[in-house]
Amino acid sequence: MSCNGCSTNSGLPKGCRNNGHCQTGTCNKMNTFDWLAEMPIAFGMDDYRLFEVSFKNGSRKGFFKNEQNIVVETGDIVVVESSMGCDVGEVTLSGELVKMQMRKKKVKEKSADIKNILGRASEKDIENLKSAREMEHQMMVRARAIARSMKINMKIGDVEMQADKKKLTIYYTADQRVDFRELIKVFAREFKSKIEMKQIGARQEAGLIGGIGDCGRELCCSTWLTDFKSVSTTAARYQNLSINLEKLSGQCGRLKCCLNYELDVYIEALEEFPKNADRLETEKGVAFLQKTDILKRLMFYTFKEDSKFYPVPVEKVKEIQAQNAEGKKPEDLGYLIHKTEEEEVEEQADLVGQISLESLEKAARKKQKGKSRGRRQGDNRGGENRGGAPEKREFKENRGSRDSGGGKNKGGGNRPPRGNRPGNRGDRGGQGTQGPK
Repeated sequence: MSCNGCSTNSGLPKGCRNNGHCQTGTCNKMNTFDWLAEMPIAFGMDDYRLFEVSFKNGSRKGFFKNEQNIVVETGDIVVVESSMGCDVGEVTLSGELVKMQMRKKKVKEKSADIKNILGRASEKDIENLKSAREMEHQMMVRARAIARSMKINMKIGDVEMQADKKKLTIYYTADQRVDFRELIKVFAREFKSKIEMKQIGARQEAGLIGGIGDCGRELCCSTWLTDFKSVSTTAARYQNLSINLEKLSGQCGRLKCCLNYELDVYIEALEEFPKNADRLETEKGVAFLQKTDILKRLMFYTFKEDSKFYPVPVEKVKEIQAQNAEGKKPEDLGYLIHKTEEEEVEEQADLVGQISLESLEKAARKKQKGKSRGRRQGDNRGGENRGGAPEKREFKENRGSRDSGGGKNKGGGNRPPRGNRPGNRGDRGGQGTQGPK
């Protein structure tokens, strides 16, 4: 939900609290809106001591308990316990919604892994957090250089420094199992903190790094998408997309998650299309199915003796099928419109920008024809005998004509008179007497 769409009657958006001035144009994972925050608590405070805290702009979230009964609300910056030292984060959820999130992520309420909230963050804590964030980029570059020098086959995608600078978490991707025991020792001496290595997938890496997709918006995995479902080429086939991995792959190198967004709509629409409609018999001949437009409910057929595409509605195809089953043949397909060859080439271009090889060859021939026509016009611009051997010999014999006739060429006539050059108008400077050879 974007910032402009989450406004209330007061005119100010309350989802991300940016008052309509969102820098990214969309809400990110950190902007979790607690819809039940204003509801009164009916079962006592003991049932609502669990909070969800976000770290590093929502890239990592965790559940914490408030055993000290500190007054904490959604949006507050708090100091929490960690496995080593303490960290600073922002409260994103409180109340009953926290329990729902814990059930969704299969986290038990009485788990020993749930740490405590130590209190609200002071100005010094926030300054330490900003200082740690400023160090992360330089540490990531240095960590990549160390891993490359040790010839370890891994890719470091991001690093996260704890607010107290006692722990450094390094996120990496690797195709095979990596033995980084020696690497951790080098990192510990270099960064003087505890090192934790976390292996992530390609999609999680794209979500951490972020970027802009082909649609012009921020990546779904870095804004709102948290559950990564498997995407196969079957989703592209159902939507009649060309199986071009370069076009169908995202920045993570995997198939785009958005291929699943409209898949249910296409599958539901395909149920209304007739089965076994690859060929239809008419008095004109046998028509063969070439492609289908699912959203427009059209099926395109061609004849052997005719290469044109004839769009036929789904209802008409079912009607012709029923006639063929009774042994009858209609006069024609009852197609909608006739299309020229140029329009058909443009229509065959699919949604991901693939065009036929025939159209590319036609464009190349047209370009080559234009170049050859330009050469012929350039050859005829300077006269019929341009570049001929007799003209060149005449230039050599009259090298000194400009010097004897008061021309500007003082070096013995190394250049031909301008009047005799190919493609020049007039006969300027060609009237002098012939100089010595």
